[in-house]
Amino acid sequence: MSELLEVRNLEVTFHKDQEAAKLDRISFSVKRGEFICIVGESGCGKSITSLALLGLLPPGGRVSGGEILYDGQDLVSLTEKEMDQIRGDEISMIFQDALTSLNPVFTIGNQLIESIRVHTGMEKKEAEKKAQVLLEKVGLPDPEQTMKKYPFILSGGQRQRVMIAMALAGEPKLLIADEPTTALDVTIQAQIMELLRELQKENGMSVLLITHDIGLVAQMADRVIVMYAGQIVEEAGVYDLFKHPEHPYTRALLQTIPGTEDDPDRILVSIPGTVPEQYQNIKGCRFADRCPLAGEECHSPQRMVQVGNHHKARCLRVQGKVLQENEMER
Repeated sequence: MSELLEVRNLEVTFHKDQEAAKLDRISFSVKRGEFICIVGESGCGKSITSLALLGLLPPGGRVSGGEILYDGQDLVSLTEKEMDQIRGDEISMIFQDALTSLNPVFTIGNQLIESIRVHTGMEKKEAEKKAQVLLEKVGLPDPEQTMKKYPFILSGGQRQRVMIAMALAGEPKLLIADEPTTALDVTIQAQIMELLRELQKENGMSVLLITHDIGLVAQMADRVIVMYAGQIVEEAGVYDLFKHPEHPYTRALLQTIPGTEDDPDRILVSIPGTVPEQYQNIKGCRFADRCPLAGEECHSPQRMVQVGNHHKARCLRVQGKVLQENEMER
């Protein structure tokens, strides 16, 4: 599989009282047809990463360095008008809260048809038929009646299915799903995730799933990127990450989730402390203050280390080949 998306040394800063870096030279790629998960606690920079990819950073935020190469084209250098040709048509996004993402004063059909016409140029009748097909594809019963309803009438799971249908309207090559199951119960969450997996295989698109639920990652991902405090701290295939986690933060995340083969007496642990807010001022390991293995050497700058085939971690305690900046870009 060739790369569809390559992010190289991406930096994002926000200007309020002073310039604050929210993403620190992150690099990763997404291959065609690949399902990637970015995982980490709230405040680690996951959603900022997804918004930066589409040029949708909130006021005060800007890409201050690096490249975002989509099909070889640097999205950072594009104008707003040029980005409008990418959003929806090439890259689509499912946002966290479906209720606030849908307009409460327009019906589902009105919003979905408009989205289809914007991205495909179809006539209204043709777009109406496609809207029904999309709603049926995402598992909504009686699409014709659903199109007549307003968002607040639908359940949380139904609204999220509508958002997925809207995201698929332009037949994107890359779908970004930012916490798409937030506030949904576990049964509906499983249904939504299974739907995303089926659609990904059916359409051959790449999926970038943003989540704080590392348990969800095991059943969905081909490859996993672990973020902490604006940095990528580990990247590996899903099997390697769960069987051989290298970074202490990844291990800590895995210790917080139950497993089907767990000892009945196992006590789940929580990670002490919280993600630091002003992490751009930390020169060493940003997880050191919460890490039970931290020593004096952890307060010096960390580099990504190659610890296996397609497996990297940002920790001085990891034994392997240190990746230089030019290697990290690749």
